[in-house]
Parts: sequence; C-alpha cells; structure tokens
Amino acid sequence: MKPAIPEAAKGVAYGLGAYTMWGCFPLFFALFEGVPAYEILIHRIIWSSIFLAVVITFLRRWLPVKTALLHPKKLGRVLGCAVLIAINWGIYIYSVETRQVLQASLGYFLTPLVNVALGMLVLREQMARLQGIAVVLAGVGILIQLALLGSAPWISLVLALSFGTYGLLRKQVALDGLSGLFVETLLLLPVGLMALAWLDAAGASHFSAETITTVLLVTSGVVTALPLLAFAGAARRLRLSTVGFLMYINPTMQFLIALLVFHEPLSHVQLASFAMIWTALALYSWSAWRSRRVEPTAGVAKAGV
Repeated sequence: MKPAIPEAAKGVAYGLGAYTMWGCFPLFFALFEGVPAYEILIHRIIWSSIFLAVVITFLRRWLPVKTALLHPKKLGRVLGCAVLIAINWGIYIYSVETRQVLQASLGYFLTPLVNVALGMLVLREQMARLQGIAVVLAGVGILIQLALLGSAPWISLVLALSFGTYGLLRKQVALDGLSGLFVETLLLLPVGLMALAWLDAAGASHFSAETITTVLLVTSGVVTALPLLAFAGAARRLRLSTVGFLMYINPTMQFLIALLVFHEPLSHVQLASFAMIWTALALYSWSAWRSRRVEPTAGVAKAGV
C-alpha cells in the first residue's frame, strides 16, 4: 500500500500546476493567427460559461450560484468584477497578439504591489514600512520607462490596475472562486452572444472558417477554467504566504517566453525598470513572510489571466 501524499504536497502540486498553466497562456493565445483579440475574448466568455456550468454541475456547486442570482440587487460588485476581468482578459490577449508579452509579465509582477496600494487607499489598511518602500520602488520603475522611453507601459498598468481592482471588489463578494467566475461570465454572456451574432451577420466571424480555429476558440473556455480549479485545490491546502510566493511563477514564465520564444527586445531602460520592480517584490515578499508567521489556510481563488 502506497503511503498517503501529505495535503501540503498536494497543495504545492496544484499550485505549481495552476501557475504553470497561467504562465503558458502566451503560447496558447499565440496560436490564434489572424483572429482579432476582441473575437477571442467573446468566445472565451461564451465557452468559459458553458464549461464552468458543466464543472459546477459535476461538482454539485449550484447552491451558491443560485443564491447569488436570486438577489440581483447584490450583484453590483459581481458585475464590476465581470467588467474588470473582461478588460484584463482582452488586454492580455492583445498583448500576446502584438508580441508585447514583456509588458504583460510586468503587469502581473506589479499586481501584488497594486493590491497593497489599493488596500491602503480604499480600505484604509495599514501598510508596513517595507511594503510602502516596495510600492515607491515600483512607481520609480514605471517612471524610469516614462522618462527615458517617453511613454508609460500602458499594457502593464491596465493589467495591474484592472486585476488589482478586481481583487479588491472580489474580496467583498461572498462567492468562492469557481462560483464567482461562473456568475461573472454569466453576466457577460448576453453581451458575448450579441457580439458573436453581430460578427456572424457582418461576415467577420472566424468561428467556422477553419477547423483548428474553431477548436481553439472552444478550447479557450476550458483553458480559462482549468488553472482556476487547480488554484482552488492549492488554496484549500496551503498557507496564504506559500500561495503568494508561487504566484511569481506566472509572470516569470511569461517573461522568459517573451525573451526566448517570441524574441521580444529588452532595452536597458526596460531591464532597469524590471530590476526596480523585482527589488520591490523582494521587499514586499519579505514583509509578507514576516507578518504571516501565524495565519489561517488560504481560501480565496482568483481568475487568473
């Protein structure tokens, strides 16, 4: 009889799986040659809704979904989450299509620091001294690009701010990660279906143009949900600080894919900016580790990219 695998080890395996899948997203979305980012987003919303409905049925998790839908007046924050995640998904797909994955990775490196800043500004949370220094360093990193390149990394900023604000609203919604993402995509589904009908009527839809494109568009829903399910498995078994450290796998993989696979140029200015933000993340992580020596098990999932 084989010895049982400890729950913590299972959690790490789930976490590695989730963040590795998210980190490989550039390779998946790069397959959509000739399909505009907005059309991929439309199909991602539609097929995510369908696949998540199947998963929730299989797991018998309809109760929290029904409870949420029966109280439409309380869905305001969920709708806000839906809009923000749609913006995040759309800009991310655009970054891959235009081979600006370095900017995307920078955005996800920035996200934890945006969360700290939003917590202080909106929720009036106390910011540790090292966290404050980390936020300032990240700001300096962005200003370096603005001053020396003449433009701000807008993709990075939109991704970080949209996902950071999404996290802020998501903390105020009483839904688990799986149910929450399903309700969010469900709220976006009518818009997605109308947009798809408009594309089809205009003869601009790529859905049935080629078999491989059709399969990829349908698969986008599955690809969206799988890392979330793996993350949920990790979150139930690991401490929040452990999940936080695993989180850096995603943008690190995207950074390496941008350099080694897509051969995106990395200027000295961009490298200096990344170095500032990596230093900020090191300070943030050290501060988080010191403040979480005693903490409950992690329980909040996220929607990923």
